[in-house]
Parts: sequence; C-alpha cells; structure tokens
Amino acid sequence: MYRKITGFLESWKASEHRKPLILQGARQVGKTYSVLEFGRTYYENVAYFNFETNPKLNDTFEESISPEYLIPILSHIAGQTIVKEKTLIVFDEVQLCERALTSLKYFCEDAPEYHIIVAGSLLGVAVSRHKFSFPVGKVDMKTLYPMDMEEFMLACGEEALVERIKKCFETDTPLPGALHDAAMLLYRQYLIVGGMPECVMQFVGTKDYILVRHTQDTILASYLNDMSKYNNLNEIKKTRLVYDNITVQLSKKNTRFQYKLIKKGGRASEFENAIEWLSLSGIVSQVYKVEQIKKPLENYRDIDAFKIYVSDLGLLCAKKDLAANDILYMVDEINDFKGGIAENYVNVQLSINGYRTYYWVSERGAEIDFIIQRDGQLIPIEVKSADNTRAKSLNLYMQSYKPAYAIKLSAKNFGFEDRKKTVPLYAAFCI
Repeated sequence: MYRKITGFLESWKASEHRKPLILQGARQVGKTYSVLEFGRTYYENVAYFNFETNPKLNDTFEESISPEYLIPILSHIAGQTIVKEKTLIVFDEVQLCERALTSLKYFCEDAPEYHIIVAGSLLGVAVSRHKFSFPVGKVDMKTLYPMDMEEFMLACGEEALVERIKKCFETDTPLPGALHDAAMLLYRQYLIVGGMPECVMQFVGTKDYILVRHTQDTILASYLNDMSKYNNLNEIKKTRLVYDNITVQLSKKNTRFQYKLIKKGGRASEFENAIEWLSLSGIVSQVYKVEQIKKPLENYRDIDAFKIYVSDLGLLCAKKDLAANDILYMVDEINDFKGGIAENYVNVQLSINGYRTYYWVSERGAEIDFIIQRDGQLIPIEVKSADNTRAKSLNLYMQSYKPAYAIKLSAKNFGFEDRKKTVPLYAAFCI
C-alpha cells in the first residue's frame, strides 16, 4: 500500500545533511512496514534489529557504542556485511535500549556514511534516561500517523477519484453528483475502518467490517497493555480512566475536555500526567483554545482549556462499540456523536498534514472548531457532520478578525462564496 512517508524517506536518503532518522508514532501505524519496504526498494540490503523480539541485542551496546565497535558485531548478528551507503540499518522498538538511542549521536558525528533509521512506539514517553542522554541535534525526527483519507482511497483503488477531488479543491468547482456520493461513502467507510494499515488491508481484501473490528480490538488491547507496561504504577488506572472517557467527552455538545466527567470532583492535578502519557505515546492529541487571534498562535493558547482527540477514527468507533451500519447510514441514534467524530476526523487529517491546530471561543460562546496557519494566514475552519452549514459563529469570527477566507467542512460539495471555501469532509486531506 502506498504511504506518503516514502517521499519523505527518499528525500532523507538523498540529503547531504542526512542524520540518523528517528521515526516515531503510535503502535500499529506502519512504521516497521514502511521502513522495511523503503529499505528493500532503495538499498542493496537491510540489516534489521528488533530490541523487543531479541532482548539480548541490548548486551551488544553495553561494552561500547562507537560505530567502529558496533558495525562488525551488528554485521555478524545480521549475517551480512553492513556496507556504507548501501545497507539500511534499522533499529526497531529502540525505546527498549537506551544505549542504542545514544549511539546515534556517534553515528552522526563519526560515521555519517552509514544510513540508520530507528523506530519506536513509545519514544516520547518517559524512557529511562538516567544514565544516557537523548541525541539532541544529532538526529532527524519524523512522526508517522495512521493512513489519511487520501491513502485510504488510494488503497481502495480510487486513484482517478483522488485526482478529481484535488482539482475540485484547487478550483472550487463541484464534483459531479455521483462521484460526490461515492466519495462521501468512502469517507464513512474510513470512519469505521480508520487508518491502521492492517485494518485497511483487511477491509480492501474482504470488505468484512467484523474482521476489521476484531483487529481494532486487538490494537486497543495492546494500547492498554502499554499503559500498564510503560507507566508509573500509580498512573496506570488514571491513564486508562482518561482514555476510556475520551469517547464520552466527544459525545457532548461542548467537546472541551472536562475533568469532572472522568470522575466526580476530578481535577487537573490528578489527571494531567495521564493525559501527557497518552499524548506522548501518540494515542491522542490535545487541541488548545487560543485567547487571541495573533501570530504565533502558540503564544496565546489557554493551557487550561483544551479538547482531546484520538489518533485513529476506526479505533474511536471500536472503542465506542459503534456498529458499522450505524456509521454507514448515519442513523439518528448516534446524533450526539456525529459532531465529535467529524471534528476528530478533521483534526487527524490536519495533524497528518503538519498543522498545529487550535480552537477559538468568543465571550458569548460562539466557537470555531479549528484555527490553523496556512500559507502564512490564520484561517478559521468550521466542521459540520451533515450538509446543514449555517454558520453564525463563523460569521461573527469573520466580522471580528477579517481573515483572508474561511473553510467550511461538511457533507456539501465544493464551492466558494462570501469568502468561505466549502470543502466536503472527504477532501480534508487537501487542506
């Protein structure tokens, strides 16, 4: 399956300023698969080392972490000669070996001709760094997310439709009705399946939502296992409580995160470490409220007001135990959840495209779902789950801040009117 990360990896390989690359992201997003496919395609051979399946590898790094010492030993373990610039060295689940992570500094300084990619699921989480320092400034870093809507459509064999959608986005011209309906169906299928590569492959191969849900449940179980395995004992229960509560919060009309909904009398001091763990692991992301619409937005965020979205839509539906048909037909019984799931979907697409997202609320409670910086402009984005797009809050925002234009995401076809760019939900990846 095509992944956009391949283009980044090609540029990394060709760069004169290439450093060892750390590829991070939540479990099961396809880090190992993407790196190995890239290695097989662009290198003569791949030397792959997994610190989870082969714990004895750690011993190799105890004696010394200089490239001169490591390369002959790693060649012996891999059963092949590691050749400069022709072999891709891959360290997987590197969070389990602090010394391997530190060795990247010396590969960068003393042996830059060796091409190294390391992958890890919980690198952001507090890996024990008491003895050895993280190689700050000596590595390139990239986060891999689940597959976005474009990658999902390409996996489904919809290359021509993707190209039409991109053209319509650029020109603000409606997609023909039949194609618009087909793309909206793909969007609803993406909400159920999500972007975990294994789930997408199963869906493309079988169209069996029950099989996909079984895989999603397995991934959720592995996340819960990580919460126990790589967490402080007194934080495990709190982390699970927060994670379980996110779907409840997304069903509220006001999706701002509220501690009191986790448990009666809940406070920030009790749960902030749990939220940080979930964010650093890549399982969720926080979107903060901005108090003023000025650059840089980060300077004006309210650290006490935020929303939490999960990183994958399919896992969100699995966690909520939503039936596939309820999403496919958007039944009335899930009305309370439709707005939250559409917001979550848009945040996933924007995050994958590299945007840092914020939201805005006026003194009287008018709310803009997302504010992003796009091409140097601060652009408001409003999200509606259906084609009802009356936008009082957006009109108020535009009167107050005079943005160059606004984006309205909904079930409506492409268009541009009154400085508002109308974009169907399935085309959020174009932003």
